[in-house]
Amino acid sequence: MGVKKKRGMQVAAFSIPHQDFETLRSFADAEGKNLASLLLQCVQLTDGVSQIHYVKQVVPLLEKVDKNGVCDPTIQACLDILAGIYFSLSLKNPLKKVLASSLNGLPEFFLMEAIHSFTNHLQEELNTADLYSYRKVIDNISSCMENFNLGRASVNNLLKNVLHFLQKSLIDILEESRKFAGNHIVQTQLMNDLLVGIRVSMVLVQKVQTFQGNLWKTSSSLIWQSMCGLLSIFTKFLCDDDLLQTIQSTSGLAVILFIKTMLHPAEKISELISCLLLHSVDYTCVPEWFTSSCGNLCSAHIPRPALLFLCQGTLAMLDWQDGNVGFSGETLLLDTIHVLFTLSSPIKEATLEMFLSRILASWTNTAIHVLESSSPNLKDRLKGNSNIVEGLLEYVYTHWEHPLDALRHQTKIIFRNILQMHQLTMEGADLVADPFFLELTKNLLRLEWQIKGKYACLGCLVECIGIEHILATDKTIPSQILEVMGDQSLVPYASDLLETMFKNHKSHLKSQTVNSTWIDQWHETWVSPLLHILCEGNLDQKSYVIDYYLPKLLNYSPESLRYMVKILQTSIDAKTESGDSRGALGALMACLRTARAHGHLQSAPDVWENLVSSARIKQGLIHQHCQVRIDTLGLLCESNRSTEIVSTEEMQWIQFFLTYNLNSQSPGVRQQICSLLKKLFCRIQESSQVLYKLEQSKSKLEPENALTKEQPSVSLQQYKDFMSSICSSLFEALFPGSSYPTRFSALTILGSIADVFPVLEGHTQTVYQLSHDIDVSRFQTLMECFTSTFEEVKTLAFDLLMKLSVRAVQFQDSEKLQSLFQAALELSTSTKPYDCVTASYLLNFLIWQDALPASMFASLPQQVTCKAGDKSEAVVERNTLMVIKCLMENLEEEVCQAENCLLQAAAVSPMYGRVHCVTGALQRLPLNSLQLVSEWRPVVEKLLLLSYRLSAAVSPVIQSSSPEGLTPMDTDSESGSRLQVILNEIQPRDTNDFFNQTKILNECDSFDLEDLKATISNFESSAEIKGKEGKTCDVTAQMVLVCCWRSMKEVALLLGTLCQLLPMQSVPELSDGLLTVDQVKEMGNYFKQHLLQSRHRGAFELAYTGFVKLTEILNRCPNVSLQKLPEQWLWSVLEEIKNSDPSSKLCATRRSAGIPFYIQALLASEPKKGKMDLLKITMKELLSLAGPTEDSWSTVPQVHALNILRALFRDTRLGENIIPYVADGAKAAILGFTSPVWAVRNSSTLLFSSLITRIFGVKRRKDELSKTNRMTGREFFSRFPELYPFLLKQLEAVANSVDCDTREPDRHPSMFLLLLVLERLYPSPMDGSSSAVSMAPFVPSIMRCGHSSIYRSREMAARALVPFVMRDQIPNTIRALLATLPNNTDQRLYQNHIHGTLLQVFHLLQAYTDSRHRTNADFLQELTDITACTKAKLWLAKRQNPCLVTRAVYIDILFLLTYCLDRPPKVNQPVLKSLGFWEEIKGIISSSELITGFPCTIKVPGLPQYLESLTKLALSAVWAGLAEAGGQTNDAPITFSQLLNSSFSEVRLLTLDALLERFSCAASALGEKGLPPLLCSMAEELLLLAMKEPHPECFCKILKILYHMDPREWLPQTERCVHLTPKEFLIWTMEIASNDRSEIQGVSLRLASRVIAYQLQTHEENKDLLAPELKQWIQLVVLSCEDPLPTESRLAAAEVLTSTTPLFLTNPQPILELQDTLALWRCVLTLLQSEEQAVRDTATETITTAMSQKNTYQSTEFAFCQVDASIALALALAVLCDLLQQWDQLACGLPILLGWLLGEDNDLASCVESPHQEEDDYLFEKAEVNFWAETLTFVKYLNRSLFHVLCKSCRHPPHSERLHHLRKRVSEQRQCLSQLFRELPPAAEFLKTVEYTRLRIQEERTLAGLKLLAFLEEKEGEASLFSKPSTLLQN
Repeated sequence: MGVKKKRGMQVAAFSIPHQDFETLRSFADAEGKNLASLLLQCVQLTDGVSQIHYVKQVVPLLEKVDKNGVCDPTIQACLDILAGIYFSLSLKNPLKKVLASSLNGLPEFFLMEAIHSFTNHLQEELNTADLYSYRKVIDNISSCMENFNLGRASVNNLLKNVLHFLQKSLIDILEESRKFAGNHIVQTQLMNDLLVGIRVSMVLVQKVQTFQGNLWKTSSSLIWQSMCGLLSIFTKFLCDDDLLQTIQSTSGLAVILFIKTMLHPAEKISELISCLLLHSVDYTCVPEWFTSSCGNLCSAHIPRPALLFLCQGTLAMLDWQDGNVGFSGETLLLDTIHVLFTLSSPIKEATLEMFLSRILASWTNTAIHVLESSSPNLKDRLKGNSNIVEGLLEYVYTHWEHPLDALRHQTKIIFRNILQMHQLTMEGADLVADPFFLELTKNLLRLEWQIKGKYACLGCLVECIGIEHILATDKTIPSQILEVMGDQSLVPYASDLLETMFKNHKSHLKSQTVNSTWIDQWHETWVSPLLHILCEGNLDQKSYVIDYYLPKLLNYSPESLRYMVKILQTSIDAKTESGDSRGALGALMACLRTARAHGHLQSAPDVWENLVSSARIKQGLIHQHCQVRIDTLGLLCESNRSTEIVSTEEMQWIQFFLTYNLNSQSPGVRQQICSLLKKLFCRIQESSQVLYKLEQSKSKLEPENALTKEQPSVSLQQYKDFMSSICSSLFEALFPGSSYPTRFSALTILGSIADVFPVLEGHTQTVYQLSHDIDVSRFQTLMECFTSTFEEVKTLAFDLLMKLSVRAVQFQDSEKLQSLFQAALELSTSTKPYDCVTASYLLNFLIWQDALPASMFASLPQQVTCKAGDKSEAVVERNTLMVIKCLMENLEEEVCQAENCLLQAAAVSPMYGRVHCVTGALQRLPLNSLQLVSEWRPVVEKLLLLSYRLSAAVSPVIQSSSPEGLTPMDTDSESGSRLQVILNEIQPRDTNDFFNQTKILNECDSFDLEDLKATISNFESSAEIKGKEGKTCDVTAQMVLVCCWRSMKEVALLLGTLCQLLPMQSVPELSDGLLTVDQVKEMGNYFKQHLLQSRHRGAFELAYTGFVKLTEILNRCPNVSLQKLPEQWLWSVLEEIKNSDPSSKLCATRRSAGIPFYIQALLASEPKKGKMDLLKITMKELLSLAGPTEDSWSTVPQVHALNILRALFRDTRLGENIIPYVADGAKAAILGFTSPVWAVRNSSTLLFSSLITRIFGVKRRKDELSKTNRMTGREFFSRFPELYPFLLKQLEAVANSVDCDTREPDRHPSMFLLLLVLERLYPSPMDGSSSAVSMAPFVPSIMRCGHSSIYRSREMAARALVPFVMRDQIPNTIRALLATLPNNTDQRLYQNHIHGTLLQVFHLLQAYTDSRHRTNADFLQELTDITACTKAKLWLAKRQNPCLVTRAVYIDILFLLTYCLDRPPKVNQPVLKSLGFWEEIKGIISSSELITGFPCTIKVPGLPQYLESLTKLALSAVWAGLAEAGGQTNDAPITFSQLLNSSFSEVRLLTLDALLERFSCAASALGEKGLPPLLCSMAEELLLLAMKEPHPECFCKILKILYHMDPREWLPQTERCVHLTPKEFLIWTMEIASNDRSEIQGVSLRLASRVIAYQLQTHEENKDLLAPELKQWIQLVVLSCEDPLPTESRLAAAEVLTSTTPLFLTNPQPILELQDTLALWRCVLTLLQSEEQAVRDTATETITTAMSQKNTYQSTEFAFCQVDASIALALALAVLCDLLQQWDQLACGLPILLGWLLGEDNDLASCVESPHQEEDDYLFEKAEVNFWAETLTFVKYLNRSLFHVLCKSCRHPPHSERLHHLRKRVSEQRQCLSQLFRELPPAAEFLKTVEYTRLRIQEERTLAGLKLLAFLEEKEGEASLFSKPSTLLQN
């Protein structure tokens, strides 16, 4: 890496009082050699670093002084001054430490005098009375004790005074802190002082020699009295919950330390502290001083935090490591852990939980120290099977999934220490065979890999007992861990565990094996699974493995790289013929990239020459899969040496990469590309500096890199050429119509170049300067990027322009700048929101470039104008001021217009654009260092007033009850009038009366059509709104709403910006800021009003953004009155919510609108390091309001409280501080769900949803109960213990209501929520008898909930039961449930009860069979027993059971059993056969409705479900029969024919699904034995079924099966079966493809293509007979490729083109006419430019196939390679042109291709017409746009291919009429374009962006066409095309 200069050390210089200065002057000698002279010179310096050098000379000078027995007065005075200097320096000043260090070497002769001086000065410090100087004194005491002999002696001399001062200061600081309650800034400082005071007191006791003896331990001693006083203070601090917990924690340490120091004899300390912790202090046996000082700690009601911190002090302050703690010490150790266990459950606050985890880890560390020399009794108490260890393991298992990372880390430490503790108790026994370790290993391996704690604990186990036993248990563990590395949250844990394992395994193998064969076993275990993932894993999995695991493996075993490369190269070579080298090539690049980045490759040439070929590199750079491209680029760009020379080959490959990879749709890929290229540029910059030095020194040393064997100047020139070429390519990529990804990538890379190669002043050499390559056209190109509709592009372009050294005035004349400014003003009032963003960037550009029109400064006061020599900051400030004034003038006019007519403002001059531009200008200005303060103050004042006026004008719409629907969305001429009527009626007077009564229309409110007509006629004049060009505009609700809410949004952001950036007055009397206190309060009131009253979400969300900025500023404001505003606002709104009733203006609909946002902003801005008092009080208030109430008038506050709680629980900024309230929130939500008021139930549901997310995490997977969104019951109830009794009680109440025999539907709504929580819990193998919270009491109630009459409740009860039954108890539970089912002879049958029980059996059985350990004998025996029990109730699956729902579930259970048990064991026959179970199942199927049919056609409840279940069982029987009979006919109870001919679509669909799976596997050669003969003979039946199938999904499946079947097997049978010849069948298929919906259309198109290909290949002689069908098929394919069609249709077209490529597209003897062939090729090109990635990738396969044919593989160098769509487009055109030449059709095809080039479908006149003429009416309705395709890219590739093929062929193609027509058309088009450009207004690129871009694109196409035609006519010789012919396209 390059050497970086260290930043210069900053040291504050000291000074001395004038009197001391005069003293030094008087003692200084003439020669300046004595100490006084030295100090005099020192104090006169202003640089602290220089003073350090003088201070270091003090002691050496004193050592030379003649010591004649009397101390020289000069030295006395100097020592006194040095003491003064020492105490005047701040604690963090390096001078203080240097002075102390120097004086430590003071000669002994001067020690007494120095101590005397220091003691005097310390006494002066201790006499200070200023409370705010206490901290300085305390710091001085602290510094005296820190490695400073003089200071320590001084403190020892004044120990009584020091102790007294500390006692007094702590009391005074605490009192002062209480006075400033609410002032966060002052209070935080005082609390910090308090903390430092406690720590200094502790240091004093530990370091001062006086305390080592016992002389001071008398009650009359002043030191003793001060010690008692301090101990009393620390005790109070410890029990004071109003103090910060860090203060309480430190006080706990101090209490134990002081007790230890004061107690005599010391042997009693352990016993006393044990009694203290256990609340068993005997007052008669303790000293009186202890009772008086620590009496509060002896009570039984000591706060839990105090007890916790006492335990911490016990472990930290007592001597545990001396090896002799004795019996009392061991007892204290055990008592401490007992107390910690009792605290573990009730402590739930996040910070206290962190303290507890650290203290437990500290306890385990202490126990390890004690165990090394402990008694046998203690070892027995701390063994692995002891209660204490079980309790510690319980804690680990409960908290290893905790949300806090730090807490999870502590559990790992605890677990590791547990293992070490047990190891110490074993006394030499075998670790691996130890039962404790074996059981622990077994339990951990049984856990799912989604549990994070499993990884850390397994890692600890591996470190302790080794990896051999674990690998012996399961060899696939490395693969299992790698499999879960697709989950980002698990990746760090998995990679750390793998690293621990493979390191341990390698060490073990090396120690066990003499030769080197062990490495093969190690590679097989750890490297092979890695390579499998790199080749076959999904993208996320592969990325994480590369980032986390691969570097660790290579760093530990660099020699494994050769093994990896060898395996992967072999794999690539083996798959070359199939063309499927994606996985191995990608893996190879990933390995090489990682190896090079971590320094495991010596140099780049080694890589290219020895490990990978140049062809492989190029394939990787344009590979179809983005990760392969990124890894290959990373291989080129990354290096562990930042000065490594970039080779010529690397530069060429980078240029090649950029050509095809800028247009990447994936943001992640773009980001990686830009990041890697920036690394490359940094390498170029740093290596160029090395080359410059080499050039200057002309060094003859042998260079490391081959490139440097050339002259450095040659390499530097190559760098310059390369960088210029890169910049040229990037600027070319900013062509008109380029896509957003292309522009983003190009601008980002250009910005990186500007950063890496900055504009340097002076003589510093740099290899490249971007500004040198900027000309007029490139500068204009960057400015035109402002017109992009994507703001990121505008930002990148603006930032890049600011980095350049060139200025606009160099390239633009004054007239152009004037037009730019006018364009910006016009855009700032556009009705299109993105235009105002463009205006903002344009104005900022003109401001910072100092390019504003001179006319703006005419009225500027003389003192404001800037001279030419003024600094740029002043110029920018002046320009910003003038622009804002100009914008404000325009805004004021528009606000006046809006106040008169909002319709006019919305249609013609919406105001939000002006405000946005003002905000944009202010955000870029450093507002804290303004020079024109007097000019800014009135501007700010006027700006605020304008903002309030604007807000008042639009607020009636935003605050109405229905802001989105004020007018109907029509565009007739009457809409404006109707809007005016409604606007006149709107007032923000909405109430919440809907809670009590329905609003009844009065008679006067009745609708009268005549009155409406009359009203409309009165407003006709105002309805005709004139636009900017004099056109009449129709005003719609959208336009008015957009104008209003965007105006509110911009005002909110402006106010937020002002309060955030503008300097604020410190006190009202001073004028030191631009914002006054009153203005800040006005802003707060404004935000309050709009957040509490606005109904439109967009408005109050943005007001919230501004309000957050305000509250953050207020909390940091030194002004106390402003600092307390958030608290006052919070109390005010809470009181308003509490007293709100149905007539309140607060919005209770729309989730309380802005009220939750308002409270969120107030609470989130509260300092997190404080006590969070506002949050605590607010939550207490809201939870009390959210509870159930009988008072109907309090319903509105309840709704508000529930909505606010929901927002607070969703707010991530509150973090773990909100967790203590989760339990109460859950109670409120569950109880609120039972409310009779719908609004309360609705809000409760939303709150409950937020709580589920907060508890179980954000759902990141589609499955309803994701493994990552669950929690063990132990962890859940330990984190929320209050929910255990609540949920149990509620569940029992629900179960009782279900069980009551009323025969009415149970209506207990909270059942749903209860079961929703319970089903997210899961059992853990770690749950045992030690678990504190038993899950068993829930089981009976959940089972009873399964009897509910509500179907969904029964399902949820079944799922919720599973986690509450342990795995080993599942079989017994299933058998017990089956025993409760009725017999067929029972009289009364409750089908709901039966259904619920069966569902529970089904879900339990499913969970049991999903278990990983399914192969053991116990498992099979248990399932066999369950099967026997199931046979006893088989009547439930037969017709004897009248209920189809319960029959269906029972059949599902039978299907599950057959699936699990129909596996033949090694010895015995299958279980099902031995039990006769198959016979029973066959009987059920034979007697079922599948055979006999239903007696009536009426739909019965549960019929679809029953049919699906029965069909699945029947299919399993059929497959089993086929397997037994060897694929022939068998005695199955039912056949496929019977199933396919069923009258029910559900049956047919499932059957077809099963058949399709078999046929598709056979077609893709995945089936091991092919298709059974029975299936091969089904063609006739499928054809018949296809003709009559009415169900769309079934019909689609049939067509898919026919597509997968070989046409030879079924197509000849069509005439016999369905009376259609193959030709007629083809026509029938194409008709379906033409008329049906997308999925069927795609399948039928594929089928038709297969049929037509088969017909042409088998009947070549009769292909002319198929000409009409071929035409129809081609037309069908062309239509399927059009953009408006669904993606499925285009995917089908792409697949069809791929499958028919050899036949139609690349056939050496073309079957189709040239025009038809080119039409198909045009389809391919269209699909390659599709916006959908999937369509492009599928179309790319067409090109891969086309390049792999015998007649085309030489056309390019990428035959048989998988390429990306970007290069596939270029390759397709190259192959097409080559084919035209092969077919000798170039002359005929050239006019068609030239037509593509010119764009035959483009009408030039339409280029200047608005693409969305009604855009103003429908602002959000946009036409479909392709954001990936780039017209000019296609033109460039086509132009290049045509040029290339024409160069190879004759330059004189025949002059056809079409070519002549094209020449004429192009000439006319060029003239027309010139005329259209002249008609555009100035700055058209900004004002008429769409029209201007279209004309530019057409101009480029026209120029390309002209050059090609000129080349054909040999008029211009060598035509200069877009780019030279690429070597890529050469043979």
